[in-house]
Amino acid sequence: MRSLVAVVVSLLCATAFPASAGSLPAPIAIEIPSGGYVLHAQLYRPNGQGPFPTVIALHGCGGLAGRSDPVLPRYRDWAADLVKDGKAVLLPDSYASRGLGPQCRVKDRRISGRRERVADIVIAQKWLTQQSWAMPDRISLVGWASGASALLWAVRPQLPEHVSPDFRSAVAFYPDCRASSGLGWSARVPTLILIGGLDDVYSPPACRQMIDGARGRSALTRIVVYPGAYHDFDRINLPFHQVAGADAAAPERGHVGSDPEARADARKLVSDWLAR
Repeated sequence: MRSLVAVVVSLLCATAFPASAGSLPAPIAIEIPSGGYVLHAQLYRPNGQGPFPTVIALHGCGGLAGRSDPVLPRYRDWAADLVKDGKAVLLPDSYASRGLGPQCRVKDRRISGRRERVADIVIAQKWLTQQSWAMPDRISLVGWASGASALLWAVRPQLPEHVSPDFRSAVAFYPDCRASSGLGWSARVPTLILIGGLDDVYSPPACRQMIDGARGRSALTRIVVYPGAYHDFDRINLPFHQVAGADAAAPERGHVGSDPEARADARKLVSDWLAR
């Protein structure tokens, strides 16, 4: 793969991000040319020149951006928390980079978590290792739903392309574990899975089976199942409801809704896990 060149739409050195979660400014738009396409991403950084530990944050099937926002509130809220912890956050936009909108209800998807999205993760990691403000040995992954499923592929020992330095750790929010649990999944970096016990979009039992099956032949893995919590439990102010209608950015089935207690616990667990 040719060396990565970043075209930064805003000047990185001129932007300082305050630690307050309530005053997180607009992200910096990044373009990373690689092969036959350009990977678009959004970047949040703490104050100062760094170097900072960095998180590659992976959106779900609804995409990264909204109609008027480059980053949807669910990801911006987490970015604010991570920046407050002193971490930079890079959010690759796997769909917009390929001219696509939300993919939740697309039957013949052109983007595979196992291929294209893992390629985006590798490209983002290589770009970050070239940035003076990023700590190359402290790059971690956080993903949600289909982004979390892609993360599970990216941390497997069988990753097709070598990543060096390797990822520090990984956190997967409510991934689809069904394929991985049947393929003898294991991880080469510490990996934490957070999922609601009542998640009926994906399968908590499949995730538990996957983690149980990895014991003894994997890097550190852990699963936390929140009893009473549903899919999207970590979103702020999302009323509990059954998915309905034809919203292309919503799951095809199941229930979604906030769980403030589970989110608060997840916030602490994520902070501790990424600090390892």
